[in-house]
Amino acid sequence: MTSSELLKHKEDTPYTRLSALGITLPEAPPPIANFVTHVQEGKLLFLSGQGPTEADGRLHTGKVGADVSVDQAYQHARLTGINLIAVMHAALGDLRRVRRVVKLFGMVNATPDFADHPSVINGCSDLLIDVFQEAGIHARSAVGHGSLPGRITVEIEAVIAID
Repeated sequence: MTSSELLKHKEDTPYTRLSALGITLPEAPPPIANFVTHVQEGKLLFLSGQGPTEADGRLHTGKVGADVSVDQAYQHARLTGINLIAVMHAALGDLRRVRRVVKLFGMVNATPDFADHPSVINGCSDLLIDVFQEAGIHARSAVGHGSLPGRITVEIEAVIAID
């Protein structure tokens, strides 16, 4: 590897990709009830469900398919992905320890006739792939719910393999 290739490789990290996307990681949102944000078991990191919480604590709420569009909910899922990454950073100290995003479980607060849950959760999936590249490609479920805590639009949990 040439020195310029080595320098490029050294600089190509989840942090530089976040920066290139214009994303500054917020503090990891605290739990809203009697649980922790993450549990590490061996080489797996289990992330509790996160929602679309802005850095100032404001939550995005509403029912997808009624008062929230698919495009808006996609952005809410992207924001939720940022919060998941903030939890990863807080748990691991270094996002370069992420070996693989193994699984996402995405929940959408949707009307009974809403059918485009995958397009909503793509907001998080697309972000994780942009930030972690091949290591961000994951298995996933995207389901609808009649309600979510605090009426948030989306909640997403994750399982991460770590080094």
